[in-house]
Amino acid sequence: MSTVLYEALGVRPIVNAAGPLTRLGGMPLAPEVAAAMAEAARACVRIDELQEAAGRYLAEVTGAEGGYVTAGAAAGLTLAAAACIAGLDVAAMDRLPDTTGLRHEIVIQRAHLTAYTHALRLAGARLVEVGYLGYPGQGATWPWQIESAITARTAAVAYSAGDAPGSVPLPEVARLAHRHGLPVIVDAAAALPPAENLRRFLAEGADLVALSGGKAIGGPQASGILVGRRDLIESVALQHQDMDVHPETWPWRDRYLATGRLAGPPHHGIGRAMKVGREEIVGLVVALRRFLGSDHAAACAAQRARLQKIVDALRDAQGVQAGFAPEADDGHRHPVVIVRLDEATLGRSVEAIVNELLEGDPPVGVSQQFLHQRAIGVVASTLRPGEEDVVAARLRHVLRAGA
Repeated sequence: MSTVLYEALGVRPIVNAAGPLTRLGGMPLAPEVAAAMAEAARACVRIDELQEAAGRYLAEVTGAEGGYVTAGAAAGLTLAAAACIAGLDVAAMDRLPDTTGLRHEIVIQRAHLTAYTHALRLAGARLVEVGYLGYPGQGATWPWQIESAITARTAAVAYSAGDAPGSVPLPEVARLAHRHGLPVIVDAAAALPPAENLRRFLAEGADLVALSGGKAIGGPQASGILVGRRDLIESVALQHQDMDVHPETWPWRDRYLATGRLAGPPHHGIGRAMKVGREEIVGLVVALRRFLGSDHAAACAAQRARLQKIVDALRDAQGVQAGFAPEADDGHRHPVVIVRLDEATLGRSVEAIVNELLEGDPPVGVSQQFLHQRAIGVVASTLRPGEEDVVAARLRHVLRAGA
């Protein structure tokens, strides 16, 4: 059905061997996830009630006090920063991203800066960088550098899950931040699998953790998970949902107005532009249940077997060396094949080959994370059954064309 619709719009579906990249549409949805989203689309529901129900489930499976479905992990980071800056102050919520007079600085180790930390600044935060680059040697971050950067203007400390040698580990970061009464925000967008990471960062002291819903979990591409402290998740909900409400008819009037916790309903917050539909909320929950019920080691083994067919197909190709990335052997991460290309033998650049694959028939997307090694990556997690044969054939055709 999707292929017919794409063709009606003049768009060609691609064979995605690059992984769950947003620019390529993410993961193909499992039938039960797509069915759940279609069912959710047929009836309206109070979004605040649905978010709270989904949040209880997210809290249960992650060990958090609260949870929330966001429009992707980047939106989760923006909402996390907004919650740390504004708290339950409706006047502050109304002003963001103007943070004049508010605690708005977020301390972050330089080794943890990514293109996605822009999402923190979107809420009005100013990033305060600490530590050095160039590990090993003098390139390291020391705990005292983090602590010395904390001032009366600090709202939070940020941490990016991933490979950052020489940086201060999360438990120590959390200990320092909590000593000053500050929350820790963790960007764990691509930290799955293993499934244990759903709980790991909170267990190590994080106060808010953002994860992608459209990557390994297999949920809608425009979905994410934000879990953590109850009061911060409350702030997220108040800054995210439709607040075109009257105090007398606001569903949360007893919770916040009658108790005096809030002076009145906040206006549309900074997260209003990142709204999540009922389809994404339901799809994310169903996908997460499916993810938690899966045998991830078996799934990785099956992906490896499919990728082996591609490696075998390229074995005799001139100017080509294909093999598995070392981390593919740990049994927990999605396996990746690295295809190293001799540009002199092939007669064109790696970038040209990437373009040929994506612009050919059928279009094939490959990972570009190894371009600096003059190589491309091939991932099976986003391939549909049988598409590994298509990828192998297209690679052989394109790579032989210039040899």
